[in-house]
Amino acid sequence: MKNRIQKFVSPMLFKTVLLLCIIVIEYLATTTLEIKIVANNWDKLNHFVAFFVLYILSFLAYQKMKVHYIVFLLLLFAVQIEVVQYFIPNRYFSLLDVVADGVGIGLGYLFIKVLNRVRPLQF
Repeated sequence: MKNRIQKFVSPMLFKTVLLLCIIVIEYLATTTLEIKIVANNWDKLNHFVAFFVLYILSFLAYQKMKVHYIVFLLLLFAVQIEVVQYFIPNRYFSLLDVVADGVGIGLGYLFIKVLNRVRPLQF
């Protein structure tokens, strides 16, 4: 049986980390500053990893939410980033970035599915 603190802390912790990740990703995606650690990596890998992590955090933070809502909201966030980048000097809208985001979401979904089969997630 779960204690009350564990029931409260887990979703709140994941929600907090999710919000922080969204803020950091939005900043990195829309800043005009060149951040070497980000710029030196392959751009599509950055997108993939960011949305892989966002999916996992979203699932853990909102376990009662249907998967297709999580996927829809994350894809909406991905498109929003690209639309904002269209209006930023030296940045551009890239449909391939949205595809990389979608692949990250999809593999995040598969990762959770496999993890749940190996050891069910209980919070």
